[in-house]
Amino acid sequence: MKRHAPWTFPRLERLRREHLEPKRLLDLSLGSALLLLASPVLAAAALTVALTRPAGGVLVRDYRTGLNGHPFLLSSLRTRRFRLDLLSRLPHVVRGHLSLVGPAPLKLGSPAAAAPWRQLVRPGLTGLAQVRRRSALPWDETPLLDQHYVEHRWIGLDLAILARTPGALVPAVRVASATQITGPTATLRRNKWVPSARAD
Repeated sequence: MKRHAPWTFPRLERLRREHLEPKRLLDLSLGSALLLLASPVLAAAALTVALTRPAGGVLVRDYRTGLNGHPFLLSSLRTRRFRLDLLSRLPHVVRGHLSLVGPAPLKLGSPAAAAPWRQLVRPGLTGLAQVRRRSALPWDETPLLDQHYVEHRWIGLDLAILARTPGALVPAVRVASATQITGPTATLRRNKWVPSARAD
């Protein structure tokens, strides 16, 4: 029987490689910290929901499409007040089903979930489409913004989106229409990409 040296098994090697990626390190560190901070609030919210005895239980569960098209069972708290349903998905970030930033997790079997560019990244709790939802620009269409994120993703873009997420979740706060979070060399206009003008 062929012996494998430590960390040479394909699955273990893949896990080690993933954990060393900056994006995955951000998900693990910040995701774990946020989950620790949010745990008391989530516990209180779960108790409140349980006291109302909802027919389907405290959690909503359904299958979503993840990285490389693999399905996973997504669990969310059965409430949208203060977007606690999103916070309740933090365990999925720590486990690796979700990322903090990425396209929205689509339901299993959705035609849009089969797009090749969606297979390249984990779905996220927040994303470019979420923070630009209230923008007045005419090309703010969710699939285009999600695709733009995947094609131009880097750790700085993730941090910028995370910084703007709290304001985007508050109804009273509007995202300025003139402000853009885009890649460094391209701007999306309707269905095509055009080079961004550089300011000298």
